[in-house]
Amino acid sequence: MPAYTITVNGRRHSVEVDADTPLLWVLRDTLGYKGTKYGCGVGVCGSCTVLINGAAERSCTLPISMVDGAEVVTIEGLSARPQGRTLQNAWIEEQVPQCGYCQSGQLLGAYVLLERNPDPSDSDIDDAMSDYLCRCGTYQRIRRAIHRAAREADNVARR
Repeated sequence: MPAYTITVNGRRHSVEVDADTPLLWVLRDTLGYKGTKYGCGVGVCGSCTVLINGAAERSCTLPISMVDGAEVVTIEGLSARPQGRTLQNAWIEEQVPQCGYCQSGQLLGAYVLLERNPDPSDSDIDDAMSDYLCRCGTYQRIRRAIHRAAREADNVARR
């Protein structure tokens, strides 16, 4: 079995798995990062989203062989980033989670949005977050949390 190296939340890991093993299963089963969730298994719902070299990617359909040497950030690593902490706090303040299953993917998607667009409009948020499914339907709360995080990040930057 080949060995692959990935850096997850700043920690380097070497794993020996089949080349076609989805990154999701490497993260959850091999490395123990349980925050990344299995949802649909076909890359549609967004629950399995992680950051790979700064881009939001679906880990359930991405084979480990495609990310050898990559920098991966999971929900467990998001709070180590100032914008990530701000976003997670806004999520709590706006009471976004209900069942919570999609939240890790939603938060990572929102993080990428705010990194690219620090002051998104409702339309920007809807466009960026349209690929993340929430069975509980907390889309309005998600939008409010993203706006709140943007405002709070802007206030911190002004100090």
